[in-house]
Formats: sequence, C-alpha cells, structure tokens
Amino acid sequence: MDELARLMKECGVVGAGGAGFPSYAKLSDKADTVLLNCAECEPLFKLHRQLLSKYAYEILWALNEVREAVGAKDAIVAVKEAYTETIDSVLEHIDLYKNMRISKLPEIYPAGDEIITIFESTGRVVEPGKLPISQGVIVFNVETILNTYYAIKENSPVCYKYLTVAGEVKNPCTVRVPLGITFKDAVKMAGGELSPDCEFLSGGAMTGNLANKNDVVTKTTNAILVLPKDHPVILKKKANTKINIYRAMSACCQCRMCTDLCSRHLLGHPIEPHAFMRAVSKGMASDVAAVMNTAYCSQCKLCEMYACPQGLAPGTLIGACKNEIRAKGLKPMEKPKFKGVSEHRKYRTVPMQRLIARLGITKYNVEAPLIDVKVKNSDLKIKLTQHIGQPAKAIVKKGDTVKAFQKLASCEGLGAEIHSPLDATVKEVNDKMIVLSIKQ
Repeated sequence: MDELARLMKECGVVGAGGAGFPSYAKLSDKADTVLLNCAECEPLFKLHRQLLSKYAYEILWALNEVREAVGAKDAIVAVKEAYTETIDSVLEHIDLYKNMRISKLPEIYPAGDEIITIFESTGRVVEPGKLPISQGVIVFNVETILNTYYAIKENSPVCYKYLTVAGEVKNPCTVRVPLGITFKDAVKMAGGELSPDCEFLSGGAMTGNLANKNDVVTKTTNAILVLPKDHPVILKKKANTKINIYRAMSACCQCRMCTDLCSRHLLGHPIEPHAFMRAVSKGMASDVAAVMNTAYCSQCKLCEMYACPQGLAPGTLIGACKNEIRAKGLKPMEKPKFKGVSEHRKYRTVPMQRLIARLGITKYNVEAPLIDVKVKNSDLKIKLTQHIGQPAKAIVKKGDTVKAFQKLASCEGLGAEIHSPLDATVKEVNDKMIVLSIKQ
C-alpha cells in the first residue's frame, strides 16, 4: 500500500471529478470494499461512461491493484444500468477478477454522490459527519483509476484531463486536453459556440459554477457547459444572494418539497432545507440546529433546481451558510442524529430524464463522442492549487526549459505534485500558477 501511495502522490493523482482529494490519502487497510463510481452524476456528462467503455481492461486492472494493495475483499464497479455499452465492455473483462462485481445503478440524480453510490451498491449507509471508510468503503471515480493505471504501469503523471463540452456548441464532444488550456480553447475543439451571446459553466447544470472564457482546465474540470445568457440555469447561477434571502423571507410557504426530495435527508441525514429557509425568514437564531445542520448538505442542488415550486434558492443559501460556518471553524454542538433511511425514499428519487426536462436542457442531451483532437496553443496556465490540501510550490523558475511530464511543482504535506503536459519554456512563475510557453 505504501508503494501505491507513493506512486499516486508522485504522479499527482487526485479525485478527477470532485474537489480533488489526493487519492493516496484515501488508501486504508480498514477498507473491505473498493468502489468504482461510474454514475456520471450531472446531466449531459458523458466522459466516465466513455472512458470505462474504451479502457475497461486498464481500469479494471488498476481497480484490482488498488483492492489488493489495501487488502480489501471486494471491488465493485458501480455503473448506471442505462449505460449498456459500458456494461458490455466491463463484462468482457470482469471475469478475470474473482473478487469483482458490477452494481447496476438506477438512472436517478444524484446517483454519483458517493454516499448514495455506496448505499445503492452495498446497502450500507455512511452516517452524517462520517467518511466512506467508516463503512469500510473507498470510492474512486473512473478517470482517477485510469490515471492510477498509468501511474502504476508507466510511472506517468497526470498532465491531461478528459472533459465533456456540451450545450450551445457546434459539435458536442468529450476531449482530452492538457492541464492549463483555457475554456475558450477547449470549446473551440467542439466547433465553437453557436452564438456569441453565451455563458460558460465549469461543471454541470446542477452543481457547476459560472466561468470566465479565460479560466483554465485543472485536474478536477469534468465539463464545460455553454448556455445562452438568458437560460434559466444561467439566470439561477447569477442570482444575487441578498435578493435570494429577501425572496425566501417573502415567498417560502414551508411546503417541505425541498426537504422531502433532499437526497441526503432521505438517507437519514439531519439536513432539512425547509427548516433552514424558515430560519432565514425569521432570523438565524430562531433555529440554530437547522443552520448548523447545513454542514450535512451535499450541495446536489435538487432543492432549488428541481423541488422548490416557488423557484427559491435553498441550495445556494445553504452553500453560503456552510462556507461561513467552515470559515469560522464552527461545528455542531451535538452529535448528528441519524434517523435511518426514509421509507419513502424509493418514491422520491428524481429520474434523470425528468430532471433534464425540468432544467430546460433536453435539446442538449445528445451524443458527445470521445474524440482525439490535436491541441494548438501557445501558453498553458498551470494552477498550483488543483486539489484539496496545501498548494503545490513551484520548483522551476522563469526561463527554464522543461520536458513533457517533468515535475513543475511539489507538495510536502497533503497535496499532489504537478507536471508539465508538453515540452515548454517557463514564461512566468507566481504564487498562483506557472505559465508555460509551448514549443510549436
């Protein structure tokens, strides 16, 4: 296990779809199950099912290596039952591993939330405030395990990212791009925007954030979604927090729909969006527990993007509250109460197709094939913070010539190393990023 952890850290392997948790830090001899997450949580995302379909042999091999390294008994490939082509690819190779099985997930949102993936695949519930390892499970997504394969087999570091480019683009696709490429250049690989009057989202319609066209791809960029400026999803993301508070105070009718459909609440976690919205309306001190329990929200945004009949923004307000609580170092005074899985859960899960329709993005739900496009770019802006933990520190200086896969920055504590995707000259180094001028 120590050798695998060393390889993962040295090659800069981090969670390729979420917050970028350094993958070596997840390894634990307390795990009895290693879970591969191919739920493809967000609408319009294609990359995970495509990678597992194309690289099934490599991914299953690496998954088994991780299982053996930590001494886990089982490995589970969790994939939505609707991804039939991907399942067929997995079935071609899974018999090579007697300790591995497929778990077919329902086509619901947010099946990719690792707490929900664990429940659907094992029946185990990770209690509020605890990590998956508390149930003996380690979860990795598809691209993370593919990166692990290259780290083990070729000692190859993470320098490229797969991402789906979808929405108002000429040719929706999934592409492999070097870290540090701008969103604008990545969208050009999909044929460019259909209209100049568009906004970019980094990530999906549910959990993604508004992005600048000159933002750059990092190890956690899963998708770039291009939508018209007046699209309801964009307008929702642009809403002012103060206005959202005033709207909550004036319009929330306490119907409980946000809580009744909350994905974590249905698993017994003590998060109640309607109670939080009541506290917003009456003053935070009116229900301290409802405010502090926002810590258990997964930020799936079902409450505001799907459930609320008034079009309010409980998810955004809860996210702002969570950030403030975290910044102030506050923690719930009492141990979180675990109520057990709701008997109503199976009737209250949200089908993906219905969610897509509600979001108004059905016309964008088209094939986005995995294609190979050569990148033409003069500069790459490599961020030093692409993971949870300490930022990496540059070990190169302005004017240096670097080779492809050469280490650019290192991290002594919890973090990950950063490498150059291509042969280049170091154009600039600061405390935020390393700018590379690519040799043409």
